[in-house]
Amino acid sequence: MSEKKTNILIIGIAGGLAKILAGLLVKNKNYEITGVDPRSIKEDIKHENITYKQMRFTRGNFERLFRDKEFDVVFHLARMSHSNTNPKASLAQRLDLNLMGTKRIMDLSLKFGVKKLVILSTYHVYGALSDNPVFIDEDSPLKASIKYPELRDVVEMDQISTNWLWKNKDNINTVVLRPCSIIGPQIKNTMTQYLTSPYVPICMDFNPMFQFIHEFDMAKILERSIDELPTGIYNVAPDETVSIKKAKQILNTPTVPVPSLFLESTAWLLSNSLWQFPKYLIDYIKYSSIIDNTLLKAHLGHEDLFQYSTAETLELSSL
Repeated sequence: MSEKKTNILIIGIAGGLAKILAGLLVKNKNYEITGVDPRSIKEDIKHENITYKQMRFTRGNFERLFRDKEFDVVFHLARMSHSNTNPKASLAQRLDLNLMGTKRIMDLSLKFGVKKLVILSTYHVYGALSDNPVFIDEDSPLKASIKYPELRDVVEMDQISTNWLWKNKDNINTVVLRPCSIIGPQIKNTMTQYLTSPYVPICMDFNPMFQFIHEFDMAKILERSIDELPTGIYNVAPDETVSIKKAKQILNTPTVPVPSLFLESTAWLLSNSLWQFPKYLIDYIKYSSIIDNTLLKAHLGHEDLFQYSTAETLELSSL
């Protein structure tokens, strides 16, 4: 008798990180993978063990998918990005997907007996403030939306996920990951665009430290979270840090040094129709937001956790 396959659902399969994760998972012949996304899906990975479905998370066919497939593992990687980097996405749309969509995914996972749920959040929830501790751990308050209401949906998505996680910890194994800036050729997030765009403003008065994780290393940690991470919240970042000015030097992209007093107005002037400089990013290029990775390393180990160094990660992000 053949061994029953592990059914895995990847939500947000149209995204670059989700595709890398799918590429890792299909190597395991015991995994049966379904990828869903409300966006148009480019089926880059063609394999007998992966199926693609374009659908909205609020529709009845999404619930039927859970009922029919009896998923063992669900990856929720479908957080909609900030509206300034995705001009078509209104605040209402982001609140609907990031909050209501996440709640529905969690409830369906519980209802249909999912064994492992992995939710991707971000270190941005902590905020970049002048009084940040040197290392921010998972118990630190989420301050990002205090100054910038446009990050409200990001913070609230994390809060409802973590509250739900502890409330249902006896019934489902749930992991919330808060990674540092994920960068790479397939990642088109705010930080990747800032780092690789020419003539972006950089603050003359400040030189904050950053952590960067390569897209492949992040996908590998997602894969390992299936069996190796128990219920909990985990910061994801390497030990290595680099200043924002050094990062731009490694990438060899031109910058516009300006005093902090004129940083916001300069960012606005240099914005264009393809990418508008998000207001919240101003503080991230002024103040450090370094996250503590002790808890993650306690479960995944210290050796070979990250394949790419910071310099390699930065260099490869521009390919």
